[in-house]
Amino acid sequence: MASKIQTAPDEFRDHISTVDEEGKRLWVYPRKPKGKLYNYRKYVSYLLLAILFAGPFIKINGLPLLMLNVVERKFVIFGVLFWPQDFFLLVLAFLTLVVFIILFTVVYGRIFCGWICPQTIFLEMVFRRIEYAIEGDYNKQKALDKMPWNTEKILKKGSKITIFLLISFLISNLFLAYIIGIDELQKIISEGPVEHKAGFVALLLFTGAFFWVFSWFREQVCTIVCPYGRLQGVMQDKKTVVVAYDYNRGEPRAKLRKNQERTEGDCIDCYQCVQVCPTGIDIRNSAQQLECINCTACIDACNDIMRMIEKPEGLIRYESEQALETGKKWTFFTPRVMGYTAVLVILLTALTALLITRDEAEATILRTPGQLYQKTAQGHIKNLYNISVINKTNHDMPLTLKLMDKEGKIKVIGNELILPAQGIAEGVFFTEIAKEQLTSMNSEIEIGVFHGDELITTTETKFLGPAK
Repeated sequence: MASKIQTAPDEFRDHISTVDEEGKRLWVYPRKPKGKLYNYRKYVSYLLLAILFAGPFIKINGLPLLMLNVVERKFVIFGVLFWPQDFFLLVLAFLTLVVFIILFTVVYGRIFCGWICPQTIFLEMVFRRIEYAIEGDYNKQKALDKMPWNTEKILKKGSKITIFLLISFLISNLFLAYIIGIDELQKIISEGPVEHKAGFVALLLFTGAFFWVFSWFREQVCTIVCPYGRLQGVMQDKKTVVVAYDYNRGEPRAKLRKNQERTEGDCIDCYQCVQVCPTGIDIRNSAQQLECINCTACIDACNDIMRMIEKPEGLIRYESEQALETGKKWTFFTPRVMGYTAVLVILLTALTALLITRDEAEATILRTPGQLYQKTAQGHIKNLYNISVINKTNHDMPLTLKLMDKEGKIKVIGNELILPAQGIAEGVFFTEIAKEQLTSMNSEIEIGVFHGDELITTTETKFLGPAK
């Protein structure tokens, strides 16, 4: 007599939902979601997509809103230009962002993943909706994939692939605009690929990558690649608000039977919550599952069923595990949250102070190698210097140099020192100081860099003189 194979209660923890026991890919066919929360997600997605596509065209003081030009090592954030010399500021800003994400996750779980993440927005609100429009709901998609190749399948698959490629190309243009800037991208488009081979190749590579991600890899980005999803188990605890199934009210599960008094829980085991899940999990197994992105599709599906069977909504809802266990209301101010908040406030204060006191230009002044000091007819001492100045603004700046801590003269050799916008100016100049002001062979001097009457930055350097 054959025995039935018993599935372990925690079998879902042995592998992710998109991979079977043998390690093979399980394709997810989610049912088309609908409901109040899904509509809210659509509105949020439309707003974020509008901001994302408008971003490269928005300029502040002539600079883009956001540009991360790794190639030229120029970074613009909210219209403020950063150079490699500002690396410490970027690191501090990144640490501040990380702490904010940790704090947000500790309190609200992975709401970012389900509502704000570009991967989720593009996949669920753009590519998946196109798929529903062309191939139909999940059951029709399954049937189409199993169907032998015929005219219907070729037309539907061909249409979908063509539209996916076009949208991927559009996204790759957008992505490139955030790297090199919209002006440079317009040059690549208007002047053609022959003049910009590297840019054109980058467009093709990005298009291929986005097409592969959104047409095939899909939800596995969230479960396999994304480090944020992997770290959620460390950042969340029982007090974190997540999408959770109320097992106190729902268990024991049982199918709905007509004309019978119900003694079981409110869950009728309809699997609607599983069918709409974009990552293919059963939210009833646990609120702490790696694959759950808190997208709320299961909440809408369950609420719809609860209304149909005349039961209260909220069998699946936003709730903390502690609240489900104890029945106590969720509290925001926990010691962990207050600790992260304190760290975040300190980082924000430090970052703000550094940004406010940040110089508009940065100068490097060094004595010219191999040159000794010179004596003038008046007995003064002259040194030859090289200067390099970086402009962190979007306007040209004619510069003058002045000694800040000693009496003396500075004479620039050649043309006037003009610092171009977002550029670098280099020059050579003599510094002349009376011998009596020098305290040693290598005296410290401070030189100020001025734009008109405005002091832009100061720098210290050595001044070589005769032995005392």
